[in-house]
This record gives sequence, C-alpha cells and structure tokens, in this order.
Amino acid sequence: MNALTRRRFTQAALALPAAGWLPRAFAQSQGSPGKLLVGYPAGGTLDTTARQLAEAWRKQGRHYIVDNRAGAAGRIASGQLKREKPDASVLLCTQASALTIYPHVYSKLAYDPATDFVPVSPLVIATCALAVSSAVPASVKSLQDYLAWVRATPAGASYASPAAGSVAHFLGWQLSEAGGLKLQHVGYRGSAPAMQDLLGGQIPAYLGFVADFLPYLQSGKLRILAVSGEQRSRFMPAVPTFAEQGFAQIRGAENYGVFAPPGTPEAGVRALHEAMVVASKDPGLRAAFDQVGLEVHTQAPDDYARQIRREREAWGPVVRASGFRSDE
Repeated sequence: MNALTRRRFTQAALALPAAGWLPRAFAQSQGSPGKLLVGYPAGGTLDTTARQLAEAWRKQGRHYIVDNRAGAAGRIASGQLKREKPDASVLLCTQASALTIYPHVYSKLAYDPATDFVPVSPLVIATCALAVSSAVPASVKSLQDYLAWVRATPAGASYASPAAGSVAHFLGWQLSEAGGLKLQHVGYRGSAPAMQDLLGGQIPAYLGFVADFLPYLQSGKLRILAVSGEQRSRFMPAVPTFAEQGFAQIRGAENYGVFAPPGTPEAGVRALHEAMVVASKDPGLRAAFDQVGLEVHTQAPDDYARQIRREREAWGPVVRASGFRSDE
C-alpha cells in the first residue's frame, strides 16, 4: 500500500477505540478486554485491518485491543498464538501466507501452520497487479508486449515486489518461468519504497497489491498490465487477469484473516465467525476497505481451513522450484 493511501487508512484506523469486551460465549473477568495480535507495527495494512474489525466488534459489544508484536515478518505474533489460552481472549489477525507460503520459505518457524492455528474467517482479500513504469515504452500494453520487450531489452529483465517471500514475489517468478525468461526479483521492504522507485522510473516493473496503484492510475507514470485474481478487480475493471492473457496458472491473492489458539472449542469458533460476518456488513468498515482497494470477504471456519491447506500444498512446489529459502 502506498504512503498516501496508507496515511488516509491509518488516520481513520488509529482514531478507532481499541478496547472492548470479549465474545459473550467465553468466560472472562468483568471489564477485561481481549487482544488482537498483529505481527506488524501500527499503521500498516494488517494493523489497520485489525483496528477496523475491532471497531466493528465494539459496536456489537465485543471489545478487543490491537496488540502489535512487530518483527520477523509477522512470525513473532504468529508464534505467540499457540501459547495463549483457548478462550478467545487472545486472537491473531495475520496474512494467510504466514500459513501457506512461509512454511516453504523459512527454514525455521516458531509455529506449526497445521496445528497451532484455528482459522475463524478471512476478512479482506488483497489482489495483486503487475505494473510497468515510464522506463518501459508506451507501446507495452499487455503481458505479451511486456515479455517481448524484456526479451529485446535484457537490462529490463527485473521486477520488484513488496517483500521477498511474498505472494507477489512468487507470482512474478511464475510469470518468468511461463514466459521462458529469467526475470530477476528485487524484494523491497514494503510497498511504499517500491512504489516510489516505480513512479520515478528507477525500476521497470512492480508486482504489488491493487491498493498500491489506485491513487496513481491517472498519473501517466505507470500502466497496469494484469491482475492476479480469478476475475477482474472491481477497482480496475479495464485491466485483464493473467488468465485472460494466456497465463491461467498465474493466480493468487493475499487474504487477512483471524485465527484462534489451538484447542479453542468449536462453539467459540462459530461465535467468533458469526461476529466477523456481522462486522463485514458494517458500512464504516466496508467504506474504509473500499477506499484502499481491499475486498471484504468472509468464509466459514472449515472452508477457510481447507483453503489454507490447499494453498499450502499448491505453493510448496512453486517455492521449491524457485530455489528461494530464508534462514532469517
């Protein structure tokens, strides 16, 4: 998410009340708020997502505070969840890639993605998009144009992503393979610096989130070539998907969801899920996410768990074939 969009979203989120009551289905001392663990600093996309959820829950009489445990690409907060009581007093709001991609990327994890999380529901989906900068000729208007330009211009054979080991990183690697190229990946530390270099023409291409590009669609400084969803993004309806351009295997998106500690009773998980469904219909929450290009989406706990397992299995061969690993 670029700095301008993030600032608007953050200002709204930081103004939200953060404390509140736990789901009534769980015993808790009177007046004691629950916690939503977030593995990134205040002001980031996950943090603001959690704060919007906390505010929507507050309106239901369910009070949570956002507890930022920043560090290690969210892995510190993820590792903490398994140590919490299974009474819904502490929940985790994180990106699904922590359970689907990280197990294949990191040689050591402080958690077991298969047993240390109880999926409750996703809340939003962040679709990826590929954009090219002013460093790429104006005649490049499609994926095929872009691949042809790269073949003819070896100096342009690179693409950036907001982070090494991210969904965007591996979508780019898949495009490289499908196009018979060797695109060099440049991993940034977040969307903001990557967008700055893209807008300045310092990098030829960037695979980031739809939200990153929305404020700049009319700037003339970038062109969006494809989106990674199964359908076109309603925020960029004129931009075709990778599949529409002959790359059906290149699809995927990040989602931000809520997870409970292992051992949380099924009835409690259902209560939390129902509370998230109600929250997802809150006009203020939907308006905040619409502003930054995030699609509100909920899913039953069992369906979410199955989706995570499928995606973990699907990303494994991709990550292994890319050769990327991290001992960080």
